[in-house]
Amino acid sequence: MNPNQLEDRLINFSIEVIKTCQFVDQSFASQHLSKQLIRSATSVALNYGEARSAESNRDFLDKMKIALKELRETFVNLKIQKGAKTITKFEMIDKLLDENNQLISIFVVSIKTSTSKSQ
Repeated sequence: MNPNQLEDRLINFSIEVIKTCQFVDQSFASQHLSKQLIRSATSVALNYGEARSAESNRDFLDKMKIALKELRETFVNLKIQKGAKTITKFEMIDKLLDENNQLISIFVVSIKTSTSKSQ
């Protein structure tokens, strides 16, 4: 997967998260978790965009690690919302969890590869 394809995939993931958050119930917990979910999911694409413009390998790795942390936060948030049944479209959560997990794997490999190249 080339960098443009990954960036597009991250943007699409962000869009799907935003669409899914339209199906939350109106409880305080749902609203709180959904706002945080949107922040963490969208920040991955934004941080990846910054990583692509990194001034050094270290800068690239720092941005990629931040994006990975945000992906993991997004994954946990989705699992909490699935368990608490705060989002009414369960099939959307399962698709997001699958995509989120695949993106985590991509970032882990990318970080490992970049780290080994810098040593």
